Amino acid sequence: MESDYAKQGKTAAIVAYITIVGTIIAFFMNNDNKNQFASFHIRQALGINLSFYLLGALVSLFDSWVISSSFYVFIFVLWIYGIITAVREEKKEAPIIGRFFQEWFTFIE
Repeated sequence: MESDYAKQGKTAAIVAYITIVGTIIAFFMNNDNKNQFASFHIRQALGINLSFYLLGALVSLFDSWVISSSFYVFIFVLWIYGIITAVREEKKEAPIIGRFFQEWFTFIE
């Protein structure tokens, strides 16, 4: 658990994981006070949501139930992991690809 600082950004961090619309709403919620905890989770959520759409388009090219289902399970696990870490007020990157989201989306402060 972090401090009261994390508690202040907790709502925006959780909202960010609720689809791409939630990420956009959380971005604007965090636009005024620039909470670093919320920004961290907004970057993670944006990365997970964009991965869902971009990799989903790639996976749809394959007509395989195994590939599609493993993709959806992977994204679902990342999504649940992100929500749990936001609720626990922890700044943990998503497994495998989370560090890239922090590097790529530095415009979210």
